[in-house]
Amino acid sequence: MPEPFAKNPAPAEDAESEPRPGRIRKPIGWSTIIIAALVAVSAAMVWRRDGTDGVLDILTHDLSLFSGILPRVLAGCLLGAFISEILPHEKVSRSLGPKSGLKGLLIGTAFGAILPGGPFTAYPVASALLAVGADFGATIAMVVSWTLIGYGRAVAWEIPIMGTDFTLWRILISLPLPVLAGALGRFVYVRLYPQPQTKDDET
Repeated sequence: MPEPFAKNPAPAEDAESEPRPGRIRKPIGWSTIIIAALVAVSAAMVWRRDGTDGVLDILTHDLSLFSGILPRVLAGCLLGAFISEILPHEKVSRSLGPKSGLKGLLIGTAFGAILPGGPFTAYPVASALLAVGADFGATIAMVVSWTLIGYGRAVAWEIPIMGTDFTLWRILISLPLPVLAGALGRFVYVRLYPQPQTKDDET
């Protein structure tokens, strides 16, 4: 199981006085190794069927695709990094932290619903929220809401193709799901990674 993301968020009073340590990311993990193995097997199958030209055609096309996506990936990562520096840790912890209760889940759901952009924006922003004090549940609510409700996709794609009635009913039916997913995520996370009791909790 991967290392929990924000297992011990810094206390609010220390957030401004001490720099927050960044997450340590392994350049090569098991997921990279598995994907690389699948790529090698797939490339061998293509080479056996179509020869070297078939493999080179795919490489040329995918390198072009990669060069087009790369600026958006970089922009999303920079967005997440800047947001994590701008957002006040104390306020985020109060609004989206472990003690935010239902209010935090609703804020996460609302934020995910209005968050524009694709995964290059949403995931860096979610990562930034975790880094500045949002808890697991509220962040899950945000990501699920962005995935299920996302007004940008609804306006740009779903309403023109599927119609207004379908979109409104789909959003209405989907509304409880981010909150339920966030509550379940918070329930599971607290039991997997129990936090040490603080003096405030004891009083």
